[in-house]
Amino acid sequence: MTTENSFTHLDDKGQAHMVDVTDRDISVRTATASGSVRLLPAVVALLREGGVPKGDVLATARVAAIMGAKRTPDLIPLCHPIALHSVDVDLEISDTGVSIRVFVKTADRTGVEMEALTAVSVAGLTVIDMVKALDPGASICDVRVEAKSGGRNGDWVRD
Repeated sequence: MTTENSFTHLDDKGQAHMVDVTDRDISVRTATASGSVRLLPAVVALLREGGVPKGDVLATARVAAIMGAKRTPDLIPLCHPIALHSVDVDLEISDTGVSIRVFVKTADRTGVEMEALTAVSVAGLTVIDMVKALDPGASICDVRVEAKSGGRNGDWVRD
């Protein structure tokens, strides 16, 4: 049992537990998350030319993002395993690197923000893995939730 000002993932003894969501209504829930990978201009040029020695970076990162979203409860303690109905990944090469945007959708009792964030993070890690020999200073930046909908807390959009 929790009060309005308590942490939901702690029981009355202060120990971690998975929140019981069985009394929540099943509803359509979505989340969009974004982030980016900053890269050297020379690596950006190779991405645009399709010249990265390890292969198609964006295609590999797209599949990795989807796999990451599906494996979120295996990676994040206390995260509920939920059925994902849609994972859309948008990767775009910019002058500073790769922009990542992921939209996740389900019909379940809890939200998909963590799945969207995990997908962005795994896509970013995959980009870095594929270019690390070319740019050991590559970095993942600004991973964040952009919007969510559904559930008892309703919709939220980043300003």
